[in-house]
Amino acid sequence: MLALAACGGGPGGTAGDSAQRAPEPESGLPAQPRPTLRRAGPDAGRAADRKGEARRDAVEAQISTFALDVDTASYAYARRTLGEGRRPEPAQIRPEEFVNAFGQDYAEPAGDGFTVHVDGARMPGSDTAVVRVGLRTRGSDAASRRPADLTFVVDVSGSMGEPGRLDLVKQALHTLIDQLAAGDRVSVVAFSDTAETLVPMTSLTARPELHAAVDRLAVQGGTNLEAGLVTGYRQAAGAFRAAATNRVVLLSDGLANQGATAWQAILDRVKEYAGRQVTLLTVGVGRQYGDELMEQLADNGDGAAVYVSSREEAEKVFAARLPATIELRARDARAQVVFNPSVVDSQRLIGYDNRAMSAEEFRDDDRDGGEVGPGHAVTALYSVRLKPGATGQLAQATVRWQDPDTRAPAEAGRAVDVAALAPSIWEKAPVRLQVDVTAAAFALYLRDRDAFGLDLPVLGEHARRLAEAAEDPMVGELARLIDQARTLG
Repeated sequence: MLALAACGGGPGGTAGDSAQRAPEPESGLPAQPRPTLRRAGPDAGRAADRKGEARRDAVEAQISTFALDVDTASYAYARRTLGEGRRPEPAQIRPEEFVNAFGQDYAEPAGDGFTVHVDGARMPGSDTAVVRVGLRTRGSDAASRRPADLTFVVDVSGSMGEPGRLDLVKQALHTLIDQLAAGDRVSVVAFSDTAETLVPMTSLTARPELHAAVDRLAVQGGTNLEAGLVTGYRQAAGAFRAAATNRVVLLSDGLANQGATAWQAILDRVKEYAGRQVTLLTVGVGRQYGDELMEQLADNGDGAAVYVSSREEAEKVFAARLPATIELRARDARAQVVFNPSVVDSQRLIGYDNRAMSAEEFRDDDRDGGEVGPGHAVTALYSVRLKPGATGQLAQATVRWQDPDTRAPAEAGRAVDVAALAPSIWEKAPVRLQVDVTAAAFALYLRDRDAFGLDLPVLGEHARRLAEAAEDPMVGELARLIDQARTLG
């Protein structure tokens, strides 16, 4: 098992970050000891096979592999529904998106790629602990980024007539057009029963024409999402610039009712264009919202999913976040965490349910991973049951990604010891780790009514305390959301 952490080491068994060109694909599994050969009866071969399978199963159960994900739509939509006095549907709750909605203080890497941060804390009164794996890319600013070609695919179907949908989209697009640089280009596609290109790919020197196209967006007809995406992707592919970031931005409530409404047909189209380096950002709006479809579109389109319900949120996404994070830092990024079976009895990844990968896929660069932009932080939490008296190395975390331009793979990793765990999550752990656990626990409660054994009153108390300690308005908002969920029973 020690071979699993070969890039670890140093005092206490905790390794620093290590980034390097990735090795040739391997199984990702630890080497197993050779069984001792001996004479036995006719059933000995089958018994040995069963023992070998059990041993492999036990080791594989301690390996967690998943594609990275920077989506935050699940948290934003839950915030809206709770604010309206409604409980979110369990299927709309993705705990990792609750956690990733909050800011982190992980150090940035000096160059491209990731820093890897691993820490954790023991849960009170039990043999369990929370282990946190944090990953971060280097930030950038809009002035230093490469040019961008953005194709906006705007839903103008009848359902977008609800107040706060199309008018919010139009306001957001006007804001972004004013924020983009002269070297960028924009195309606008509108869709309802059919799709129409209002403006082909146009330089930002023609801002008046682009603003006029946004003003012409008007509600009509049904929702042929497939037609809108196909038209948008064709527009983006036809104007593709190798030296630019090429992205389709879908703005919709995700309620497809015409064209190919079977998800797989739409997802296959999106995945095909993603393979041509045209990525997708889905921006969800509306009280009734096709959350799962929009999230799956983003995953298959090598992009991200966000949700906005107010002008303030739209301003944050389109004026602050999007212009600076249009380009990519890493393609097909995935993480693998290997737990030491002599220390860990069992482990469970919180969230990332539809991003799980097998151990062997970690170094299979033909497998799709997640796309991560500049300055993004990705956090994964594990609930870990420790063996009594366990000491030594707890886990080794490794992230693997491809360069956005050359597709050259690279890796970085870090190990953590049992001794590095804070003795109590609520008393000795870093504030940001406590916030992450509170956000994840709240998501688990909304989805499963199982929040690390905590109830909503206790979570609310922790959130209010942490809002003051972190001096973060979003943590104060989390406390209010927990209180709102309590009133709903």
